[in-house]
Amino acid sequence: MADREGKEQEPANAAGTAMPSLEEMQHWTFVMGRAQQMMLEHLADQMGQAAAQRPDPARAAMQWPGMNLFPDPAKVAQAQVDLWTEGLNIWQRALGGGGGSSEIAEKADKDKRFAARQWQENPLFDMIRQSYILISDRLLGSVDALEGVDDRTRERLRFATRAFVDAMSPSNFALTNPLVIERTLETKGENLLKGLEHMLRDLSKGQLTHTDPNAFEVGRNIAVTPGKVVKQTPLYQLIQYGPATDGVIETPLVIFPPWINRFYILDLNPKKSFIRWAVEQGLTVFMVSWKSADEGLKDVVMDDYVRAQIDAIDTIRDLLGVDAVHTIGYCVAGTTLAATLALLAARGEGAKAASATFFTAQVDFSEAGDLALFVGDEQMEMIRQVSADKGYMDGRYMAATFNLLRGRDLIWNYVVNNYLLGEDYPPFDLLHWNGDTTNLPAKWHQIYLQQLYRENRLVQPGGVTIDGAPIDLRKVETPTYVQAGREDHIAPPQSVWKITHHFRGPLRFVLAGSGHIAGVVNPPEAQKYQYWTNEEKVDTLEDFIAGATETKGSWWPDWIRWIESHGAKRVPAKGARVPGKGKLKALEDAPGSYVKAR
Repeated sequence: MADREGKEQEPANAAGTAMPSLEEMQHWTFVMGRAQQMMLEHLADQMGQAAAQRPDPARAAMQWPGMNLFPDPAKVAQAQVDLWTEGLNIWQRALGGGGGSSEIAEKADKDKRFAARQWQENPLFDMIRQSYILISDRLLGSVDALEGVDDRTRERLRFATRAFVDAMSPSNFALTNPLVIERTLETKGENLLKGLEHMLRDLSKGQLTHTDPNAFEVGRNIAVTPGKVVKQTPLYQLIQYGPATDGVIETPLVIFPPWINRFYILDLNPKKSFIRWAVEQGLTVFMVSWKSADEGLKDVVMDDYVRAQIDAIDTIRDLLGVDAVHTIGYCVAGTTLAATLALLAARGEGAKAASATFFTAQVDFSEAGDLALFVGDEQMEMIRQVSADKGYMDGRYMAATFNLLRGRDLIWNYVVNNYLLGEDYPPFDLLHWNGDTTNLPAKWHQIYLQQLYRENRLVQPGGVTIDGAPIDLRKVETPTYVQAGREDHIAPPQSVWKITHHFRGPLRFVLAGSGHIAGVVNPPEAQKYQYWTNEEKVDTLEDFIAGATETKGSWWPDWIRWIESHGAKRVPAKGARVPGKGKLKALEDAPGSYVKAR
């Protein structure tokens, strides 16, 4: 078809969109075919390496990597037929010839990376995204179909393949992302220059930026609940928060946050703050703020963290003149709290803890999830190397590890938005906290990974010795409240559930909606998510879920009711209940200096 000037017009498909020329289609068909070949060759090489590790002479004799993937030749043939059939369907639809409904097309439409209309309206980019989804599905399916490997090897292959597939998404590359091409033309390349500036800044600081670095300041607009630092040791500061009610529950609360993060995840802002909310419920709240490791903490081990938790408990008991303290342990500090309770039980001092609450904490690491993929011999050697000189591990390594667990959301999303599109970073308090890293004592970190993740010694009676005393979790009789996140990728709910098999005292398990952070930090007024409870005693998480009652909103009210069931007596909020007015004088205002130290 020619226009009025006699120039040949591009044909249009059924949607009215200009069609690429035959030469362009041939070129991109070659490109996508080559991409398929390269990705499949990469996976075959990985599978071949995994197969080579299997002590099975019959399988080792199969030199063709495809046979390692699908030992049954019929499966190989069927896989090839499926791949080419769907590939032809994609090609036919791109040419406007229909091709019937496609599961691949539906997946591409639902994938938020390809949700913009530009991906769907242009036949070329529509073919690119669908081809990518097709290849990705086949690669990931190949891992599941692989025979003759143990579960741990399969999980490693699945994680590596998922990371590779996410990295190779056409949305991550300027020339295969229509949004980037469009933005580049609109700005005459200014977006790429701005993105380069962002990238170089991140390379300089050695960490990916997720939010506006100047939007938040600890003590100014985050971590602002009023309180005082009332004690300081080389390992932690103890913060006491001021009362918000005339009367307070007699038994106070101490919170042990993870030392791999800053404590203010529980005090992001007044509306999200668990600390503020707990104070408003009438609790006298104390927070342990761990010191970011430096050379002076190079010899710190598990014993030191357990002693610190017991020291904080005893300090509060003495300050307020009470017999016991409610305790909370979040993530790795919950793991340590379990050891603390076991040591107190071994000493006959278990009554010092009136209760123990565990936020997404693991004690049994037999099903520890994707983090267990980072404790192989190679990773352990790398940790030793990067921390050998100073005696501590730079927190940026841990941040990178956690980012890898959700690479699509926490890495590639920002590569596209901030590097390729050149967008400004939005202010987001949660992501500010996520990037505010802490250093880890190298010796303790290596012990933690070796003895707990790799050897699972904490659940072995006598498997761990603290302060010279072998501990046994079965001796713990402390009333326990266990919270898990249904979508938690760091402490999977099936792993958290296992604590129910090891403690002997009364225990309440609550499964919260969302994950490791949002599942915990879910204030009632937000009216988000839900949680599940089951009053029956069951053996498995599956049975718990099958008989569970769902409640909309936050689980915090359920927790405070449980706390009050273990003692609701109130006393006047005066004297030592006010920070700095007891025998421990105020050293500085909350949030203290340890949380600000680099």
